[in-house]
Amino acid sequence: MLRAPTVAGQFYPADPYQLRSQVEGFLARAEEPKPALMAMSPHAGYVYSGAVAGKTLGRVEVPRRVIVVGPNHRGLGAPVAIMSSGAWQTPLGRVEMDQELCQAILRACPLVQEDALAHQYEHSLEVQVPFLQVRQPELLLTPLCLGGLDYDHCQELGQGLAAAVRELGEPVLMVASTDMTHYESAKSARRKDSLAIDRVLNLDPKGLFHTVRSQGISMCGMLPTTVCLVAALELGAGQAELVEYRHSGEVSGDYHQVVGYAGVVVS
Repeated sequence: MLRAPTVAGQFYPADPYQLRSQVEGFLARAEEPKPALMAMSPHAGYVYSGAVAGKTLGRVEVPRRVIVVGPNHRGLGAPVAIMSSGAWQTPLGRVEMDQELCQAILRACPLVQEDALAHQYEHSLEVQVPFLQVRQPELLLTPLCLGGLDYDHCQELGQGLAAAVRELGEPVLMVASTDMTHYESAKSARRKDSLAIDRVLNLDPKGLFHTVRSQGISMCGMLPTTVCLVAALELGAGQAELVEYRHSGEVSGDYHQVVGYAGVVVS
């Protein structure tokens, strides 16, 4: 199955030359890339979050194999949905699914189900792919779309991802796709988002899960971030760094209702 792009021309340019130029411009803001286990990257329209995504994904070495984990905004398909065969098309070209890694994940974690429907219209994973394509021309993609999990399920899934990565025995980058607080004032968003970011920087997935829930933080990719943090810790993560925090009001000029964007690298 070939998954066609669904938000090209909306969240990012549909023209391949314009898209590559824009992505390369965002990536050029990054410091020297370094090995990492995980990156937390936003997924809004590039005009709003592209600078944070580019600075973050430009800071990490992007190996051939990348797992992108995003929230299921539409509620379609399985709660933990993987697409293990076929390819994804973007304006920059075709990306093959990493069948070997996908099968290792399916073996390691019974929660994961083969389900292309969950991915068909989901933008949170799609918008990460052009950045990864520019950074790694030989990219193999493992997409996971999540919804409706409790913390124990997040822990089980994260441990399964780590087991699958260890089984392959080569570098794998995990990208947790998330925006932060939605449609609150810039002051409120920054206050709430700092609570969640603090838990990420402290490598505290359980604390992140419960902080977001108890403080009413509308961080749409809390589940993907929690899962990837669990996996990163299983794989030996020892530090996390905030690359950048911004919000949509810095582009739109509207500071009354903003969406927050954070980039974090875990190594």
